[in-house]
Amino acid sequence: MTLYAIGDVHGQIDRLHETLEWIEADRAREGTRDAPLIQVGDLVDRGAASNAVVGFLRDLVASDPRVQVLKGNHDQMFTTWLETGDDSDAILRDDLTYFHHRIGGRSTLASYGITIRETPNDHLTEAREAVPQSHRTFLTERPLCAHHGDIFFAHAGILPGTALKHQCADDLTWIRQPFLEDTREHGALIVHGHTPVERVEHHGNRLAIDTGAAYGGPLSAVAIETGRRVYLLTPRGRVEVKPNAAP
Repeated sequence: MTLYAIGDVHGQIDRLHETLEWIEADRAREGTRDAPLIQVGDLVDRGAASNAVVGFLRDLVASDPRVQVLKGNHDQMFTTWLETGDDSDAILRDDLTYFHHRIGGRSTLASYGITIRETPNDHLTEAREAVPQSHRTFLTERPLCAHHGDIFFAHAGILPGTALKHQCADDLTWIRQPFLEDTREHGALIVHGHTPVERVEHHGNRLAIDTGAAYGGPLSAVAIETGRRVYLLTPRGRVEVKPNAAP
């Protein structure tokens, strides 16, 4: 069994195209034409081309049954604001909103041609007209997780000690601790993004693949093989990512 995965995109359309090229090259070398590909969410915010990323992945999912795109917390915040005008989230710190510079909502609106001049909600009607309904529907309908054999994909991770089938939306899209420090077996290798790392990290029970594309880092793609063997995909081919014991 081979599975491919891509980390958090955050509006980086050029890097997304690059990683897909690496995956196609790997499919040709390894004979994995039918292998599923899972992108772990956070299509929007921070980068300059959220509009292009959403449109491209919407079309890719529609045309390629091998591809799954999950929902990230940033995708959720964007669609919630469009639907309700609420730019906060119960899990965000009280001093943060969707349009705080650390979150990146302003760059997403800019990619749809909207420059915030006053308060964000002054542009809500404009945004609802500018963001295609097909983009809003695509983001809203993204699944929260994907389960293939002994590999489980979620944007942020899982709540340790809770069965995979009973995980809640907030944990799947937002959790950091206690998930990141838990070294127990979870019943599957948990492949996640959400918490940026310098390079892909294989912890035996989880695989972290958000390598900070939102902050100038690379967008990483991996191939996962039977036995939880993981390979980082590069322009030169596969590089094995060996498990380490540190949480």
